[in-house]
Amino acid sequence: MAIVLFDNHCREALFPFTHTRHTADIRIGIFTIREKWERLLKAKVVLSKEALKQGNDDVLIPANHIPVQEDYIQIIEAYKNNIPLSEEFRMLNHPWDIYQHNEWAIRSDIYMLMNEARPSPISQTNRLSGNGVIYAVDGMKMEHCTINTENGPVFIGKNALVMEGTLIKGPVAICEGAVVKMGTCLYAGTTIGPYCVAGGEIKNSILMEYTNKAHEGYLGDSAIGAWCNLGAGTSNSNVKNNAGKVSYLLNDEASPFPVGIKAGLIMGDYSRCAINTSFNTGTIVGVSCNIFGRDFPLKNVPNFTWGNEKYLLDKALTDINNWKALREMKLTEEETVNLQHLYYKSFDDEKKNSSS
Repeated sequence: MAIVLFDNHCREALFPFTHTRHTADIRIGIFTIREKWERLLKAKVVLSKEALKQGNDDVLIPANHIPVQEDYIQIIEAYKNNIPLSEEFRMLNHPWDIYQHNEWAIRSDIYMLMNEARPSPISQTNRLSGNGVIYAVDGMKMEHCTINTENGPVFIGKNALVMEGTLIKGPVAICEGAVVKMGTCLYAGTTIGPYCVAGGEIKNSILMEYTNKAHEGYLGDSAIGAWCNLGAGTSNSNVKNNAGKVSYLLNDEASPFPVGIKAGLIMGDYSRCAINTSFNTGTIVGVSCNIFGRDFPLKNVPNFTWGNEKYLLDKALTDINNWKALREMKLTEEETVNLQHLYYKSFDDEKKNSSS
């Protein structure tokens, strides 16, 4: 029996992240949805855009389900036997669900890890408060930091470096190879994804992979994709000055979507912003954008935006490869083809909207 995770039903609702990845490869908590399934099952899963079986006994499961130790078997049995699931089984239905569910997901992932192996000890130079779990993995380095687990656990991954003076209030996840710079403040619900660099003040936000928010500035109630860079001093608003409800504008044709009192920045993969950029409450930035200028960025920044203009495709790909080269990596052929397809689709949609 194979578990097949399909996402044709939810991809559009999870833009900009699903422009460049399968829904199952969205990170929430410590792991991606795919990684959660594979750790729980101790077996590989199959990713598919369509709900298609490869074998007669395959189980088709929507990829936006977030499995946890307590309920993953119920999810499998429900889809295997066509039994409806209640709303208590959490799913990603919108991009803001990523940060709204992230604190819960960190707790769930650490509970899963505690059932696999015991954590490694941390240095006695660190100052600890609370009786919660600190799940440290061999190879991580952390000295002279303050960790409060009174309200939730903390995860520190393999080869992560947490520099002196960092303040952590759980639940927080610092994933494999991440670097947290001196004096950083990490509040509950924050995930610093694999090989990300974090600095300043971060609250209830997730950096997915290879993303830099390395300097001072505030990031709150936000979800930032892979290979992004937030310039020094960049901050976002997550609460309106009138304390009213915040809405996201998914595109110029859609009505604003209210999401609650707190809503920060949602940024797709490969996007960057200049120093001292200030993002309004409830801003969505697309894929491969380079944001700079004197004014506040738009609340909905289309894919491949360069300042106030279109990013030239060759220039966009070159710039992405320049950033990847800093990590001794480069765009794969598949990634390049996907970005090319997204580029032409984005501007074809723009032409259709302008002519209608």
